Amino acid sequence: MKAIALIATLTIALFTAIPAYSGGHAKDIVDTAVKAGSFNTLVTAVQAAGLVDTLKGDGPFTVFAPTDEAFGKLPAGTIENLLKPENREQLQAILLYHVVPGKVTASDVVQVASAKTANAKELAVMVDGGSVKINDAQVVKTDIMTSNGVIHVIDSVLLPQ
Repeated sequence: MKAIALIATLTIALFTAIPAYSGGHAKDIVDTAVKAGSFNTLVTAVQAAGLVDTLKGDGPFTVFAPTDEAFGKLPAGTIENLLKPENREQLQAILLYHVVPGKVTASDVVQVASAKTANAKELAVMVDGGSVKINDAQVVKTDIMTSNGVIHVIDSVLLPQ
């Protein structure tokens, strides 16, 4: 019950804080991330990995989106190294680990123990004391609805094993 109350609170806060609904129409995942302003590193990585067209596609997709601050937690030089053309496949694997095919809302997330990602890896989903974790990343905002899916904001970058 605490998880449902938390989801409702986060959803209300989210819709008043994130400008995903420009002109009453939701934008796609990429445009929503660009407009939010807190996903600059993620957007740069998606561009470098050649995944813009994929994430602008029909979907639906669920994206667990790390903020710029989350990317800042990685060891120094990691981002710069991953953005190099010779590391494109590794970057794609990391980014696709943040994407789950289908539209998984916060109410769905709290009812599962794992989710299969776009690169066929499993994410662990844990609900504990009203908070939700994806692997070791804390979900800090939920249900940013887009025209082709949903974004959930996380506080750490997910790294496939």
